[in-house]
Amino acid sequence: MIRIKGKTGLITGGTKGIGLGIAEALLSEGVNVAITSRSLSKAEETAKQLNAKFDQAKAIGIKADVRNFQEQKEAVQQTLEKFDQLDYVIANAGLGHFAPISELTEEQWKETIDTNLSGVFYSAKASVEALSKTKGYFISISSLAGCNFFAGGAAYNASKFGVTGFTQAMMLDVRDKGIKVSTIMPGSVSTHFNGNNPNVNEDQEAWKIQIEDLGEIVVNLFKMHPRTLPSKIEVRPAQTKK
Repeated sequence: MIRIKGKTGLITGGTKGIGLGIAEALLSEGVNVAITSRSLSKAEETAKQLNAKFDQAKAIGIKADVRNFQEQKEAVQQTLEKFDQLDYVIANAGLGHFAPISELTEEQWKETIDTNLSGVFYSAKASVEALSKTKGYFISISSLAGCNFFAGGAAYNASKFGVTGFTQAMMLDVRDKGIKVSTIMPGSVSTHFNGNNPNVNEDQEAWKIQIEDLGEIVVNLFKMHPRTLPSKIEVRPAQTKK
C-alpha cells in the first residue's frame, strides 16, 4: 500500500458534490488539495471551511474555468507554487443539459461538450508534465451515461462517452511514463446535479451513492500498489430506488 500523506491533489469543480467529497477524503488522509471553481469567492470560502474541518493537510481555492485552457495551466501553476509538487489531478467539473435533439439548443450542446469533455482534455494537457515528474495519477469523473445512452441525453451521453474514451486512450499514452490514469463512472449520486437537492429529504437520497463513497474509492486507488491499475471503474447504487 502506497503512503499518500504529504502529497498534493488538484480537483476541478471541488466546491460541492463529488469534487468536495473527494477533497474531504484526501484531506483526511493528509493530502493537500487545490480546489477550483469558476467563482473565486466560492473556491476560497470552501477551502476555508475545509481547513477549519481538517488539520492534517492544507486546502486552497483557485478560480478556473475548465473550458479555458489557459486558466487550467494557471491552476496547475498556482498549485505548484503553493505546494511544490502535483501528484494527483481529478478532472471532476461537469454539468448536464437534457432535452430531445429537436429541443436541445446549440448553446446547451456547446456548454456540455466544452465543460465535460474539452475540460477534461484541458485539465490533462495542463498537468501531464507535472504529473510525469511525480509519477502521479490522473482521474476523470465520467458517468454510467458514458456507456449507456438514453432519450434526452444526446449532449450528456456524447460528452461522457467522450470522457471515457479519452481517458482510456490517455492511459495508454502515458502508462509507460509512470503516470496512472483511471476513469470513474458513477451512477446515481446524491448531489445537486441537474437541479437535485440532497438536503431536502435525506431519506429519499439514502439509496444513492454518497459523495464520501467516491472519495473513498479515489483514496483506495491512490494507495493501491503501483503494479496494478483499475483503469475503468463503474459504480452504481447497490439497490434500486424503493
